[in-house]
Amino acid sequence: MTTVAQTRSSAAHRALWVLQILLGVFFVVASAAPKFWGDPYAVQIFTEIGAGQWLRYFVGAVELAGGIGLMVPRLAGPAAVGLMALMIGAAYTQAVVLGEPVMVTTPAIIFVLAAVIAWGRRASIADRLPTRGH
Repeated sequence: MTTVAQTRSSAAHRALWVLQILLGVFFVVASAAPKFWGDPYAVQIFTEIGAGQWLRYFVGAVELAGGIGLMVPRLAGPAAVGLMALMIGAAYTQAVVLGEPVMVTTPAIIFVLAAVIAWGRRASIADRLPTRGH
């Protein structure tokens, strides 16, 4: 016999997986791929940042790894934390380096979505932390 708490927990687990897959696909297809393909907008943004196009490839690689990580059960929590850090950098770059504070909205929303995943998969994050004495 299924309890209400078990049903809610199962629904939350499924909803979290849907969010992970959607955000993972977003990072792989809509965010990383254009950076690797040399999309003119991506090239322009990284030119304006002034650090060189190597940064575009680096950010694309981090986004690709994070997007894939979101879809791997053991890596979902740590990947979400990494993507949260990336979104902090993106928000800073948009607001301070590029002088477009209104553009902080997108990284802020993605940060919150990644934080929901990180919280929901916090056990997988704790499993990766070193233990005392080891």
